[in-house]
Amino acid sequence: MDTILWPLKVAVAWVMVYIHKGLTLIGMPDGPGAAWVISIIGLTMVVRLIIMPLFVKQIRASRGMQLMQPELQALQAKYKDKKDPASQQKMQEEMMALYSKHGTNPFSSCMPILVQMPVFFALFRVLASLEAVAEGTYANHDSIGPLTAELAADVQASTVFGAPLSASFMNSDDATTKVVTVIMIIIMSVTQWYTMAQLSMKNMPESAKSSDNPMMRSQRIMMTVMPVFFAFTGVQFQIGVLVYWVTTNLWTMGQQFFTIRNMPAPGSEAEKKHRARINAKRVAKGLPTLEEEEAAQRAAELAEQAEQRHQRVQPVRKDRQKRKGGARLPVTPEEQRATEAGEDGAFGERLTAEEEAAIKEIETNIVGLTPEEIARRRYEKRARQRQQRRNNSKKRRR
Repeated sequence: MDTILWPLKVAVAWVMVYIHKGLTLIGMPDGPGAAWVISIIGLTMVVRLIIMPLFVKQIRASRGMQLMQPELQALQAKYKDKKDPASQQKMQEEMMALYSKHGTNPFSSCMPILVQMPVFFALFRVLASLEAVAEGTYANHDSIGPLTAELAADVQASTVFGAPLSASFMNSDDATTKVVTVIMIIIMSVTQWYTMAQLSMKNMPESAKSSDNPMMRSQRIMMTVMPVFFAFTGVQFQIGVLVYWVTTNLWTMGQQFFTIRNMPAPGSEAEKKHRARINAKRVAKGLPTLEEEEAAQRAAELAEQAEQRHQRVQPVRKDRQKRKGGARLPVTPEEQRATEAGEDGAFGERLTAEEEAAIKEIETNIVGLTPEEIARRRYEKRARQRQQRRNNSKKRRR
């Protein structure tokens, strides 16, 4: 085990030693003490900064998994009674296509934890080897990278509330160590549960919270199993490892809080609160709310679509149609409608009730429109007036 983890053990020792040196340069005491505890916290931060891209990918994958749940459930219902190999293979193919469509996969959300596990075990082995390194009995090596016997003795003598960094609940008879270990295990389990609850409770669309949702069921199981797992296995971890894990949980909580607050999943409770905060700021500045702005944009789009459909269609005179080889070219449906409407041309279909309401809203409610939309509204009004004048002029000539 130590042979496989040796490069990581050296890397972990290197980070801890040089963070400790940096802390002593800014005035913290050398030797055993809080500087070594902070160096483990610093190690955690270095690891979390390195895997930051994986965390972003995890958030996106988790969001994609949430949004695809209705489609996934429909796919599972489609093949519910089809157990033959061909149908199962077809379902897997469609499921993979669905994952590809949403840019996610079931394993993306596990990547940050999986990447941290080797570092976690390397730190575990470094702390377990402190006594041997300090006494000069460590197999095949006098030190672990820059962690010499003298420094190993300092780390071993450093404590957290009186509990040595290298001690654990199971290998210590000290009551203080046991109490500190239990408290840290409780903190670790609670923070682990909360980091998972943040995603499932605050950043999941209502449609995905159904008990029929496989992802929601698995999420709830994980929320129960993982804290219990850490509670039982935590008694084997040294205090230093518990410091690392509590720190990474707190980092994850803060990171997820920022992400969920500023980039919530569509349709989630977090998104509603996010929009409410934005609306409050916009109202304070005298701007329309997001809903009003979106409604105005939809109305403008409908008006533009209506205008495009009602543009003038030029008539096609039968005696001016081009011929090819003496045969009359076929008349398109649009040309036929224009011809039937008369030589003066025709306009398209009548506006729908929704489009009429949208145009009326644009004409009567200018609040909330952007300058470009206001300019377009005025242009459309002038265009209608010009068209009306042309029509009146034609009537007078007749």
